[in-house]
Amino acid sequence: MKFIESIKNVWKIEELRDRILLTLSILLVYRFGAQVVLPLIDFAKLDGLKGNADEGGLIWLINAFTGGGFSNASVFALGIMPYISASIVVQLMGIAIPYLQKLQKEGASGQKKITQITRWLTIAICLLQAPAYLAGLPSLTGAGSLSGLLVDGASTTIFMFSSVSILVTGCIFAMWLGEKITDRGIGNGISLLIMVGIIATLPQAFLQNAATRLEGNNVMLILFELVIWFVIILLSILLVMAVRKIAVQYARRTASGGYEKSAAGGSRQYIPLKLNASGVMPIIFAQAIMFVPSLIGSNLLKDTATGAWMQAQFSDLFGFWYNLVFALLIIIFTYFYTAITVPTNKMADDLKRSGGFIPGIRPGSETSEYLDKIMSQITLPGSIFLALIAVFPAFIVKLMDVQAGWALFFGGTSLLIMVGVAIDTMQQVNSYLLNRHYDGLMKTGKNRKAVQ
Repeated sequence: MKFIESIKNVWKIEELRDRILLTLSILLVYRFGAQVVLPLIDFAKLDGLKGNADEGGLIWLINAFTGGGFSNASVFALGIMPYISASIVVQLMGIAIPYLQKLQKEGASGQKKITQITRWLTIAICLLQAPAYLAGLPSLTGAGSLSGLLVDGASTTIFMFSSVSILVTGCIFAMWLGEKITDRGIGNGISLLIMVGIIATLPQAFLQNAATRLEGNNVMLILFELVIWFVIILLSILLVMAVRKIAVQYARRTASGGYEKSAAGGSRQYIPLKLNASGVMPIIFAQAIMFVPSLIGSNLLKDTATGAWMQAQFSDLFGFWYNLVFALLIIIFTYFYTAITVPTNKMADDLKRSGGFIPGIRPGSETSEYLDKIMSQITLPGSIFLALIAVFPAFIVKLMDVQAGWALFFGGTSLLIMVGVAIDTMQQVNSYLLNRHYDGLMKTGKNRKAVQ
């Protein structure tokens, strides 16, 4: 009943209600676009591609990130991944290029220019990925040639030109939808688009695995898998919510115009530093990079022993080398993303200006160094825990013989993105409720009374 009351409170706030409805409408548009097949393609000939996507390998993961658009050869077949790749490149270049470093320090105006650079780079990446996707369709579908995939009498030249234009436009449109959710909806739009695509594959993956278990009369094994799944979800929530509290005292102005140190002088008595300050972004970044070795092996190094090894090892989501490199990339990106998103210098300056200080630490540079040291210490276990959850599906497959599609929800990219994005969205809804003097979704009790 309390949960239903919280939902009613959400509906009472007009601004929040409008944002939620807008978000759901945009997500519905994105899901609809993932089902619209490219012009001139014979939909009946895509069964081979859908079969590859159902096997739970790398194709399944790409298909999940695009919300099924990849296997449907839809207008959203590239999904939002080119934008994610462009964001990674821009943030990496921000370390080495002084111009980008300057933009990062200019606040909102600089961020606006960085966003524009990211958009143009997204278009460039789409112009590379779209022809590669179309050229790979014959081998993925078993059609043999591109003309064998099209309707009778269709021109491959016209198809290539129109489809590249449509795929690029579809990616830009998906990027625009994500930005609209972030600006006018609720939650992070790009992450929500990815999460919705992943959730769309969850029921089918579970039912396929359950059907296999029922054929062997292993009903208890299904229940055991669900228990493990819920435990992993709880551990993922703990990882996302865990914080290290840094005690803070504030200097309170006295009647004589001076300051006195007092623990009661400020509204917040601690700085919460998150164990996993980077959220789901290291997973997304690492997953985007993990597509590269297989592509190098199958294209640049094809017909060589090294290329064959790279293609075999990095196309197996449950293989040793894939998960080892994946885990290392997650740890590296966790440190990298935390470093660029947690400005300890700015935190120290803001604390000093507000008359706050950490007991035993001098305000200013020493406070910044102290916060940076604490962030480095808590980021290590946080990144390792994140990496372990990310590679846990490989252990599930090896130990319990779970079907690949269902195993990928036991941690890994799928589960962590779903949990992280769901918590982030709930926290935004929660803040709206608390600002309107209601109890949030994470609280219980009666409506709060307005502060007089």
